[in-house]
Amino acid sequence: MGGKDANISLYGRQSNSGTFVFFRELVVKADYSPHMKSMNGNAQIVEALKRDKDGIGYVAVGYVVNEKGEVMQGIKILNIAKDAQSEPYSPSNMENVMSGRYPISRPLNQYTNGKPAGKLLDFIKFEISEEGQNVIRKEGFFPAQKGWMDFNRKQGI
Repeated sequence: MGGKDANISLYGRQSNSGTFVFFRELVVKADYSPHMKSMNGNAQIVEALKRDKDGIGYVAVGYVVNEKGEVMQGIKILNIAKDAQSEPYSPSNMENVMSGRYPISRPLNQYTNGKPAGKLLDFIKFEISEEGQNVIRKEGFFPAQKGWMDFNRKQGI
């Protein structure tokens, strides 16, 4: 694709991160390079990438795209294709992620000790309500996909 001849700096999450495991299994499909700099979180990766023009890393899209779909200054988002025959898509467009055209995404699951009740059930119901989903969007995450919403409703939530 061009660019200056330089060593590429790799940035990723620490090994106890669910994102670390997900990205390794879905994208890398092997062990990470021993040269990858392990960072404590998304914000730390973003700050490193803003300083390192030869760096590449992965973060949750909400850390680099605002509510209007604008990409943070100093960051370049790469479009990704499912395979060599597919068109690449940007995760900065929520519909690309929600439809599955952008192939790198995962749900964030919550687990409870038994069936939720009381205030815990009220909180989960709020999370999946329209108001709760708006809060989730505002915080830089994408809303729950229809299949997961249907699943929760079948569970009595």
